[in-house]
Amino acid sequence: MPIRQMKENSEQHFVIKPQVQNSMTQVQKNQKNLQNGKGPPTQNESQNAKINQHNSPPSKNRGRRRGRGGRKSDQSDIPMRPSSRPCTIVEKSMSEFPAIGKPVENGSVSVENGGNVCAMDMGFPSSSKSLRFAPRPGFGQAGTKCIVKANHFFAQLPEKDLNQYDVTITPEVVSRSLNRSIMAELVKLYKESDLGMRLPAYDGRKCLYTAGELPFTSREFNIKIVGEDDGMNGPKREREYKVVIKFVARANLHHLGQFLSGKCADAPQEALQILDIVLRELSTKKYCAVGRSFFSPDIRKPQRLGEGLESWCGFYQSIRPTQMGLSLNIDMSSAVFIEPLPVIEYIAQLLGKDVFSRILSDSDRVKIKKALRGVKVEVTHRGNVRRKYRVSGLTSQPTRELVFPVDDDSNMKSVVEYFQEMYGFTIQHTHLPCLQVGNQKKANYLPMEACKIVEGQRYTKRLNEKQITSLLKVTCQRPKDRENDILQTVRKNAYDEDPYAEEFGIKISEKLACVEARILPAPWLKYHDTGKEKDCLPQVGQWNMMNKKMINGSTVSRWACINFSRSVQESVARGFCNELAQMCQISGMVIFHNEYNPEPVIPIYSARPEHVEKALKHVCNAASNKLKGKELELLLVILPDSNGSLYGDLKRICETDLGLITQCCLTKHVFKINKQYLANVALKINVKMGGRNTVLLDAISCRIPLVSDIPTIIFGADVTHPENGEDSSPSIAAVVASQDWPEVTKYAGLVCAQAHRQELIQDLFKTWHDPVRGTVSGGMIRDLLISFRKATGQKPQRIIFYRDGVSEGQFYQVLLYELDAIRKACASLEPNYQPPVTFVIVQKRHHTRLFANNHKDRSSIDKSGNILPGTVVDSKICHPTEFDFYLCSHAGIQGTSRPAHYHVLWDENHFTADGIQSLTNNLCYTYARCTRSVSVVPPAYYAHLAAFRARFYMEPDLQENNSTGGSQPSVRATRGAGEVGVRPLPAVKDNVKRVMFYC
Repeated sequence: MPIRQMKENSEQHFVIKPQVQNSMTQVQKNQKNLQNGKGPPTQNESQNAKINQHNSPPSKNRGRRRGRGGRKSDQSDIPMRPSSRPCTIVEKSMSEFPAIGKPVENGSVSVENGGNVCAMDMGFPSSSKSLRFAPRPGFGQAGTKCIVKANHFFAQLPEKDLNQYDVTITPEVVSRSLNRSIMAELVKLYKESDLGMRLPAYDGRKCLYTAGELPFTSREFNIKIVGEDDGMNGPKREREYKVVIKFVARANLHHLGQFLSGKCADAPQEALQILDIVLRELSTKKYCAVGRSFFSPDIRKPQRLGEGLESWCGFYQSIRPTQMGLSLNIDMSSAVFIEPLPVIEYIAQLLGKDVFSRILSDSDRVKIKKALRGVKVEVTHRGNVRRKYRVSGLTSQPTRELVFPVDDDSNMKSVVEYFQEMYGFTIQHTHLPCLQVGNQKKANYLPMEACKIVEGQRYTKRLNEKQITSLLKVTCQRPKDRENDILQTVRKNAYDEDPYAEEFGIKISEKLACVEARILPAPWLKYHDTGKEKDCLPQVGQWNMMNKKMINGSTVSRWACINFSRSVQESVARGFCNELAQMCQISGMVIFHNEYNPEPVIPIYSARPEHVEKALKHVCNAASNKLKGKELELLLVILPDSNGSLYGDLKRICETDLGLITQCCLTKHVFKINKQYLANVALKINVKMGGRNTVLLDAISCRIPLVSDIPTIIFGADVTHPENGEDSSPSIAAVVASQDWPEVTKYAGLVCAQAHRQELIQDLFKTWHDPVRGTVSGGMIRDLLISFRKATGQKPQRIIFYRDGVSEGQFYQVLLYELDAIRKACASLEPNYQPPVTFVIVQKRHHTRLFANNHKDRSSIDKSGNILPGTVVDSKICHPTEFDFYLCSHAGIQGTSRPAHYHVLWDENHFTADGIQSLTNNLCYTYARCTRSVSVVPPAYYAHLAAFRARFYMEPDLQENNSTGGSQPSVRATRGAGEVGVRPLPAVKDNVKRVMFYC
């Protein structure tokens, strides 16, 4: 794979090394010896070795603490060129760390490697093949042991030889379904003769697989396929194809067996791919395939979502290598399809009004054209003849005005006359436009009432709020129901009767895998000593703020409120603001204007949503005049429940233009004034203003292994991509990093725009040429390291990097590129600065589900019927040799909980299984926006929030339809041959980016 080449400069760059340098400090050696069971641990090390021994801290109120207690596909090789544009939201600080090798403030020794090391000396892998992911250091032991069930089904490894053949079809066919039809006809005609009774599996493109060899190494076949009815009275069209099948290779099943048993590290992807295709072959013929899932209206009755859309039930299927051998992962899934309605009924649903007698407006036509473009329809006016067409557009004229030439003499005939004379079909609704099918040069007109939408067309555009709500109701399943549906799907698929599975010798169990799991204890949380409860032990992943005060309450002395909701009167808004201010003070904040007066600096200002920018500037100016030049610290904003683009516009203006922290509240909450809601808003305001809500008691007591001993920075990173159908808008990368140690609770975040659907984070580290300063280094990692140094007075001596949103197919690319960027960012600060790195992938888009072994056992489930928070699995269904685990760190609310999957790709800090699992679980209790443990480790969660927020920063003309208006440049602008430029995001104001504004 291509490796990113950096421009040559005078700085010393560090790259991935195969192991930690021998010159690591004595502290690190002691930790390594401790984890390997070598050498006598010191007293401090003995304490660090006790993972999550949560002894109750002294407290008089212990008995009162039991209170009650939220897109990616694999890509091929991606070019990795350095970016020369500056990071748009990063403060360019060129201050470097003090000389390395000196004692830091807590008495520990900083990391050093004893001299300059060049890339060649360190053995940078030349490709992914020479890179090995971190091996599993052992299995975790912490927590209460239990048994859970997983939706993995044991698959017996076949003993037959698997052979791959290349398929070439002439003339070339683009459609997979047509390719499959051609090969199905070939197998039907030649199975018993030329194919030697083999039943091959076909991927729909270029590859054919067999169990055992075919009687030839290369052969040509001529196959005739009868096409769809062309609408004429003559015989159906018949087309002939030449198919050449040529032997390519034999899959090494011995290699696969060695890999599954842990005797070799490389997964034989070819063999796994063959087995996956074999087990999908029958379902591909029976159902509508979408990615790795299969859907059908016969699996369960489709549910209407509104506006001509419906939800189909289906199942996901994938073969996976695990510690128990091959596993077939089966899960239930849903997808949105266009309802197969008559077109005229579809547009009536789409527009939500009568179209049978009313003339369409221009906006109606635009909406219909946008919805139907590319959709397949079939004609209904010709009896059994159901020819299919793809809609290319909509006529601008109604049907009654449409005429077309019928001969070379330019004699014209109306569409109404033609359908009456040719088909005896009387068009009733001549006021409606016609559908255009075919290309622009030869477009045909079809009356809407003569067409029906073809069944089985997936809808991939954005859903509205009502459709999303309806979809969630359909897809939300309790764990017991989901488990039963999965088992029913496996029985219905009847893999023991699947002719392809039988042909290849694959046997699938019909029982869910029983897996040993452990329930990690919840961590003690520390609150302020002035509260009645100074600490708290969460129960089933939840707690509350009763009798507690934020450990670091912020002070807000200058605040105002703006109301964009017409239904909220000033008296109601004033009452809400007063209640919220009181809740902030009860929770530990100090909020006032005049001395101990929790009133806004100016009266609540009401404005219309369409005047958002004008209204915001008016409030800022009025407040500044009242405060004699001082700026507002906080702006409360009351929004309508349905506010369209108002929220995004407001955040963009306040955070990139005015430098103002905002807290938005919906109208429904303003009227209700729920205490729990107010408490949650207070939590958000506190962290936005620079405060901290709670910290881990173990962090205060310096008892977190491989975090508390030396200054440690924890990163979270994510990339969000545009929605399907958007082909030009940029992807947004976000990186957050902890700014406090040893508490590890505050995070600063940086965001950058990058190339469309680029998964690798381009601006982690970069260099560019400045006319005055020469070669300049920058990037998000470098600036966050500097920010940590300024905030804590320490330089990070250990890095933990949680990377969200990476699919398995991109593990090697992301690790090679981004770990290299981390190394270079560190080296750019000091030539010998190289803190050890642990690089962890966080995945939520997987299909492994964990179920309680006994759904009736109340002690093993939460209120929603899900497994208990803290449940961790690192055996049986996990990777045969690599360092991964599943962690369900949260309590379920509704539906079936999805555990997060953590895969440690690189580990120079030598974490034990218990160490990384307990650290990750404990961090999930530090999420600032609620009093619940969350499903994903907070650094990754915050990175996702920051990236999502930054999408609002794109200029308004780029957010709508991904197109630009007027003379503004487009998102993509050609810089040079082969280079693609991305319009940078506007910079976040300094006072905003210093706090957790994205919360």
